[in-house]
Amino acid sequence: MTITRSGLRIRVIDAFTDQPFTGNPAGVCLLEAGDWPDERWMQRVAAEMRHSETAFARPLPTDAEADWDLRWFTPAVEVDLCGHATLATAHALHADSGRVGTIRFRSRSGILPTHTAADGAITLDFPAAQLTEIADEEELVAALGTRAEAAFCTGSLTDALVVLPDEATVRALRPDLSALSRWSCERGVRGVIVTAARADSRTGHETGYDYVSRFFAPAFDVPEDPFTGSAHTALAPYWSGRLGRAELTALQVSERTGMARTTVAGERVHIAGRAVTVLDGTLTAA
Repeated sequence: MTITRSGLRIRVIDAFTDQPFTGNPAGVCLLEAGDWPDERWMQRVAAEMRHSETAFARPLPTDAEADWDLRWFTPAVEVDLCGHATLATAHALHADSGRVGTIRFRSRSGILPTHTAADGAITLDFPAAQLTEIADEEELVAALGTRAEAAFCTGSLTDALVVLPDEATVRALRPDLSALSRWSCERGVRGVIVTAARADSRTGHETGYDYVSRFFAPAFDVPEDPFTGSAHTALAPYWSGRLGRAELTALQVSERTGMARTTVAGERVHIAGRAVTVLDGTLTAA
């Protein structure tokens, strides 16, 4: 493997699942040490992959503050934070070396530790989002086409979090993506998270999950994301506060679905999941 454009190894890894063709697929390119490839080229690779994000990572010197540099690109833009492509990158590193323990990624959102267990389970250690209520939610709710219990800004995450009345409403939602894109662009919002408690939240532990969500980011050329790890930095604190438990199980009810365990630890959120490599190939064009 080299960092030349032709001959670069690239993988597709399904994250937040233990079954292929479910969870959220991410492209992963592990580079050699040195300068980043041209930014425009990385964006073109991400556009060619057409997954919600493609990750590029390069190793750092042993005396650096982290182990790897990490960047994420949607088909349209570079983004500040991506959970599922981070988990996919950690999975690729574990697959190559069998290494367990902590890997620190340096990113636009600071140092992001990941912890890989011997059985391949991976836990992301991300900063918790800070929620503030949105006072004028009418246009957002109109774009979603449903009523809402509450809506929040998520601080530096730059998403909107909308709490819907019940699980059935989340699953049946068919938002106006054009209107949602316009609202997001006007407000400087990355995407819109919709969520609700499990239909019978009293039996969450026994029946497999505690809350559901979906994620829409049409302004970033991601109409609906299959599983959004970073969104759980807002979802986990909200639902842990509401349900009174630090540890919860999250189900994203996209067509592909995906699941994670979330734990609120002070100002950090631990997001645990698995991943499966479904394609391992080589880029043959510059």
